[in-house]
Amino acid sequence: MQKEQISGLTAVYRKTKDGYIAYVEEIQGVNTQGSDLNETKENLADALKLVLEVNRALAEKELIGQEVLKEKISIELIGLILEL
Repeated sequence: MQKEQISGLTAVYRKTKDGYIAYVEEIQGVNTQGSDLNETKENLADALKLVLEVNRALAEKELIGQEVLKEKISIELIGLILEL
């Protein structure tokens, strides 16, 4: 399988009494914890890879037997404003 580089995602690390918790802001479900910041960063990278691999596998399974067009997409985010 070809390797792909993904950049521009935001990792958030929060200190806790037991270490750190972390998540990727832009992708729901990518979260982890660790006893120190380095371990937490490694765990977060692993969690992101796993979520992307599983999402891709599920999408591929749904597309079996269908005619589809797939292409890479890039976007640029300048700012996001949400009203709650």
